[in-house]
Amino acid sequence: MKKIWIGTSWKMNKDAASAASWAAAVEQAVERSDGRVQPFVIPPFPYLSQMAQTINAEAIQLGAQNMCWQDSGAFTGEVSPLMLKDCGVSIVEIGHSERRAMFGETDNTVNLKVLAALKHGLTPLVCVGDTADEKKWSVSVESVVRQVKIALFDVPFDKVTDVILAYEPVWAIGEGGTPATKEEAETVHRAIRDALVECYGQETADSVVLLYGGSVNLTNASELLDQVNIDGVFVGRTAWDAEGYVELLSIANSKLEH
Repeated sequence: MKKIWIGTSWKMNKDAASAASWAAAVEQAVERSDGRVQPFVIPPFPYLSQMAQTINAEAIQLGAQNMCWQDSGAFTGEVSPLMLKDCGVSIVEIGHSERRAMFGETDNTVNLKVLAALKHGLTPLVCVGDTADEKKWSVSVESVVRQVKIALFDVPFDKVTDVILAYEPVWAIGEGGTPATKEEAETVHRAIRDALVECYGQETADSVVLLYGGSVNLTNASELLDQVNIDGVFVGRTAWDAEGYVELLSIANSKLEH
């Protein structure tokens, strides 16, 4: 049985003191877990080394919010995969809709970053999603599957299962976002899984971790995790508070008791 993944990205939030407080509270909860839930946290770059020294990497995986596809060079303001590994990172978030909309991330650069991450033993967490207009036009599935296929272009067959895919509808993200219903989320996740089956076969497709992100909260997390093709949740504001994150872990653990 696959683990249930429960993760959070802090985006551009928190400071050193609040990061340390969050880590201490969450680690206590994780120590009481039986290991069938996989927690991960993605802080801002300045706190990666601090978090790596604070949390147990075997229990809570540490991620970065972005990286360059080059190992080194004249890329002012960028961070390389080798630098991330130096900081104790195991996951790198790639292609978040905010990166695409505000900082020029494209499907092509997402693919380059996926390949670079895999080359250096990092787990790419690839964010894909549909806009409000795409939802209105009933092309959500086509848009998301296209993003998935481009992200995985030239990924070696035996490395596909090292990639995590997170469906994050753009219309559901942020303070004013409307969360997808469990049916909406499952429909897109099923389409992603079907596309993976078409490209790589059933066994490989079933092994790829698919997450849902977009206004996940303590009210809807349980029903989202009940869906056949949702292997975990990628959470924003609800998980920035340690108590909220611990409650999400509890919800996930309860799914494994049945």
